[in-house]
Amino acid sequence: MSAAGPDRRAKVLWLTKGLGRGGAERLLVSAAKRLEGGRFDVQVAYVLPHKDAHVAELEAAGVATHCLGHANGRRREAAAMGSGGLGWVPRLRRLLRRERFDLIHTHSPVAAAAARLVAPRGTPLLHTEHNQWPRYRRLTRAANALTLPRNQRVLAVSDGVAASIDLVPPLRRATPPVETLIHGIAPEDVISGAEAAAAARRTLGIPADDLVVGSVGNLTPKKDQATLLEAVARLPAPLHPVWVVILGDGPERDALRQRAYELRLGARTLLPGSRDDVPALLPALDVFALPSLHEGLSIALVEALAAGVPAVASRVGGIPEVLTDEAGLLVPPRDPEALSAALATLLGDPAQRRRLGKGAAQRARDFSIDPAVERMVTVYDEVLA
Repeated sequence: MSAAGPDRRAKVLWLTKGLGRGGAERLLVSAAKRLEGGRFDVQVAYVLPHKDAHVAELEAAGVATHCLGHANGRRREAAAMGSGGLGWVPRLRRLLRRERFDLIHTHSPVAAAAARLVAPRGTPLLHTEHNQWPRYRRLTRAANALTLPRNQRVLAVSDGVAASIDLVPPLRRATPPVETLIHGIAPEDVISGAEAAAAARRTLGIPADDLVVGSVGNLTPKKDQATLLEAVARLPAPLHPVWVVILGDGPERDALRQRAYELRLGARTLLPGSRDDVPALLPALDVFALPSLHEGLSIALVEALAAGVPAVASRVGGIPEVLTDEAGLLVPPRDPEALSAALATLLGDPAQRRRLGKGAAQRARDFSIDPAVERMVTVYDEVLA
């Protein structure tokens, strides 16, 4: 029996940086829909007011949301998630004391560190680590390391992420139990097939017979979409025309657009921005490319595989745990020549693309959100017992 008692649902707070359209945020939405109405009253708090794409969806599902940041202080609140001010922390403290949550489950390192410091004594904490620790800023990593022992449990989204926690020397004796919990996608969200591909190409304005390489992710240096452009520019002439579709938004958007024109790819490079119909657009792709420098567990990659799209991706983080030889090809990061060669292999061989596409769809079935939610419920019960 949980600490909440037999007569009411346990109140659980999920605390995260934002509710934008990133992979981790979509995981929260999928999981929340499966938990709401059951034994747990899930609420979600987030810091960045401009990252609110999923707020309406959560509220419609009966999940209360709390924005800790101020809409008129976006830059200040964004800095707070790095090394800037922490004006949102007192609001977090007031929320925790007012709502008297039975369990706090954090999903972002800075927000997690703050929760560990201000949570009422005796309130159990659980943390899900979505990224490898070396990619965090030094101050963020230090705050996470010093406060992590306040958690009862730590979940990691891949073995690569779990191993990065184990490599931090100050934590080797103080770390709470760390468990790899592979998350995934909602099976009902998968869209695939020839009709879906034709519809997606019409939406994007791409001819039915042209080759298409695509990627999904925030337009930031760590996603390294610039290397994808360099790789496509190196493709042999017989494969052209090749379209490049990069779904997402971020600070690198203008630079990527400029680089595409410099490489003479501008006319066939689409940057549609952040979209809420990504699963419907993925079937348009012949190959999905993920040239990231760091990845915990890429939900975008899983979504592409589920759509039956073979992938070429960097051998970093949790990617090799997802992308097997039956579903695509792995390449070194920051290597446009290797990425181009892998893309050429798939783009130039329709039979191999079809074979790997079938393998991709089969592989994606191992990454359903349902087993992850079932295990999370078990962990909640153990922590609350």
